[in-house]
Amino acid sequence: MSSPRLEEFLARLYTDASSLAAFMRAPAETARAAGLDEADVSAMVAADHVGLVMAAASYRAKRARRNGRRPLLQRLRG
Repeated sequence: MSSPRLEEFLARLYTDASSLAAFMRAPAETARAAGLDEADVSAMVAADHVGLVMAAASYRAKRARRNGRRPLLQRLRG
């Protein structure tokens, strides 16, 4: 089970481009600076970094589409 701190860190990487860029430049240092324990730091260093970048891009695209559209109820009401 992942820790709340790790989940917060991942959420920040998925949603904040500058955090993701910092992590990609120095994964261990960025994870430690976020307060992760050494087990979580090791897991993040060994993680699929390409997949992480792709997931962040996907979430960013979904947010952009969602923010550019009216809510479903408004669309249904015309």
